[in-house]
Amino acid sequence: MYTPEPVDTSKITLPEELLALTEKIAENVHEIWSVGRIRDGWVYGEVRDDEKKTTPCLVPYGELSEEEKEYDRNTALETLKLIVALGYKMTKE
Repeated sequence: MYTPEPVDTSKITLPEELLALTEKIAENVHEIWSVGRIRDGWVYGEVRDDEKKTTPCLVPYGELSEEEKEYDRNTALETLKLIVALGYKMTKE
C-alpha cells in the first residue's frame, strides 16, 4: 500500500516576494493542467463526466471557483516552500 511522504514544509516561512509569486504560479498550474486536459480530448461541460471527458474547470483561472483556485494556490505555495526547504534560493533578476 502506498503511503505518501511529502517533505515537511510546515516550518518554512516564505518571504513576501516569494509569497507574491503564489497566485501567478497557481494560474500557470491551471494553464498547464488545462493544456493537458484539452490535449487528452477533454472539453468544457457543466458537470464533470469522465466518460464524456467534460469538466467545468476548463475555463480561464479567473473564472474558477475559489475552491478550485485554492487547490492550485496550495500546489504553488507548497512547491515554493519545498524549493526553500531543499536549500535553494530564488532571486528576481
